[in-house]
Amino acid sequence: MSGSLAVVLALVGIPLVTLLAPWFAWPANALSDLGVAPRTAALFNGTLLVAAALGLPYAWALWRDATGWARASGVLFAPTLLLLGGVGAFPSGSPYHFPAAVGFYLGLTATLVADGLTRHGTATGRASLAFAALHVGQWALWVAGVRVGPGLAVPEFVGAAVLALWVLALSPVAPLAGGGESRTGESDRG
Repeated sequence: MSGSLAVVLALVGIPLVTLLAPWFAWPANALSDLGVAPRTAALFNGTLLVAAALGLPYAWALWRDATGWARASGVLFAPTLLLLGGVGAFPSGSPYHFPAAVGFYLGLTATLVADGLTRHGTATGRASLAFAALHVGQWALWVAGVRVGPGLAVPEFVGAAVLALWVLALSPVAPLAGGGESRTGESDRG
């Protein structure tokens, strides 16, 4: 439940904060620009901090409900959330912002890959790997200049959406998953 609240808060909160910033343009800005503007900084940074805190029990659930290497997704997800909180705690321009932001997106990818590899024999495990590839691919396109503008907001939000879909529907403890798959990647259905 906490993971669901965390990603819903982030996915709803971030676009709502943009409504308070008439200067913000998705193709031209980074989401972190919202964290330094006087009118939006507290709400944007607070959203990230609260989402990170709400998500930590979800990381524990990933660990608790797994065995062996399947615990890797929980081990990786916890620091990924702490780095998300770091993006809110250290607004753009501070020396820790860039490492926190890059670490968050790398951690997100590593979490998806770890889950996908440990459950590669399942549809959701393969979907986790596909989402990791999508996430890396869209950043590669952005770096190569295939993008809607110079800003980071679009690929940043795609990353947030990928994380939300994984938490809600793909992870081993996802509330919207129908169950039926073990943490080791074997089908529980006969």
